[in-house]
Amino acid sequence: MLNKVVLIGRLVRDPELRYTQNEGVPVANFTIAVDRPFSNQKGEKEADFIRIVVWKKQAENCASYLGKGRLVAVEGRLQIRSYEDREGIKRIAAEVVARNVVFLESRRAAEEAGSGFDGQTSDEPDIGDEDVPF
Repeated sequence: MLNKVVLIGRLVRDPELRYTQNEGVPVANFTIAVDRPFSNQKGEKEADFIRIVVWKKQAENCASYLGKGRLVAVEGRLQIRSYEDREGIKRIAAEVVARNVVFLESRRAAEEAGSGFDGQTSDEPDIGDEDVPF
């Protein structure tokens, strides 16, 4: 069986770096916007917002060198998990656990080009910290 995902998109916001409680392993979370290959009925481009989880040294590198609007390629596996939120409601989360994150543009190139992406769109899911189990 095969579970492999390859995505190219721009960060919606800066990565969030945390450390696991027991062993202190670094883990970073960020969301990328990936353009759909077609336009909607109004002729507008749409995007999917995909949550990425990165572990260990690569998590620290992402937190240190990536920021909102940066273009990245992510290779990893799709993970679907369920959990209960603080109110006891069962939730399901889909995310990509990254095996490899490639920075596709330098910080300077991103600043000079100005990605034009402000991370705000009506299609972006509203996911609060209370919806994430860690």
